[in-house]
Amino acid sequence: MAKPGNPSAGKGKKKGPVKGTGGLGRKALEGRGPTPKAEDRAWHVAGKRKAAAERYAAAGGKGRPGQKPTQSRAPKSKAGDETENVTGRNSVLEALRARIPATAFYIAQRVEMDDRVKEMLSIATQRGIPVMEVTRPELDRMAGFDGVHQGVALKVPPYEYAHPQDLLEQIIDKGQTPLLVALDGVTDPRNLGAIIRSTAAFGGQGLIIPQRRSAGVNSAAWKTSAGAAARVPVAMAPNLTTTLKDLKKQGVFVLGLDGGGDVALPQLELADRPVVIVVGSEGKGLSRLVTETCDQIVSIPISAATESLNAGIAASVALYQVATIRAAAE
Repeated sequence: MAKPGNPSAGKGKKKGPVKGTGGLGRKALEGRGPTPKAEDRAWHVAGKRKAAAERYAAAGGKGRPGQKPTQSRAPKSKAGDETENVTGRNSVLEALRARIPATAFYIAQRVEMDDRVKEMLSIATQRGIPVMEVTRPELDRMAGFDGVHQGVALKVPPYEYAHPQDLLEQIIDKGQTPLLVALDGVTDPRNLGAIIRSTAAFGGQGLIIPQRRSAGVNSAAWKTSAGAAARVPVAMAPNLTTTLKDLKKQGVFVLGLDGGGDVALPQLELADRPVVIVVGSEGKGLSRLVTETCDQIVSIPISAATESLNAGIAASVALYQVATIRAAAE
């Protein structure tokens, strides 16, 4: 009688030889071999550092762009863009000096006439831009809720974006070492304007923004850039990750800014090479695909009492460091 609780009791056992597995489990027992070194794993931080070092060593000169990008040309403006009103004396004057194709120049009644206003009127008259005298409440409406117009406004068509490849070729043709900024998920146009201004201040030649989930060059960006948007081109990438990979093929090093980076900004060794600095959003930071594309992830040393830096400030600090290193190397 079988004992209770024994699940095998009462089961018959097959007599005679039992067929084996034929060695099917032998490979599992052998394992997968030795674990590759961290530097030999492409996705690992050490692997990326090794790849960047190899590219750094191979980049003997500035060079010209190599392989053309595989992506199609980006549209010249974001979908749904409409005519913008540039406000503020510095922004309007810079736009007029840069010969932005404005369609109307607005000036407030009884505005204080300083040298800037006189130059605006002179340029607008010479270019045949209609000059409209309007009330301050009308300018308030044109400037928006928190806009400061200082008595002037300029109506401009939708911003025409460059293509990243055209932007790079123009920089190389001028004999300059590329210094670009790419934005990954920065949706505040005021941050975009501030980064445009910093790029101009520290010798950068342009910005790259993705076509989707990104702030565009609108009136708020124009205003915050203090006119720098008229001098620094902004290119639009249909796909930011693909664009960064294309830039890498042409000898441009991709540096991502992140608090947990593997390289501290003061120890950056790639500053004198063609570089694009990628700035992520304040909330999420760099996206996963962009992070994996970067040659190095760079951190900015800050006080432990401060959790993070604003995207615009982080870009400014990184641009300043690169500009300082390049100036010292000249």
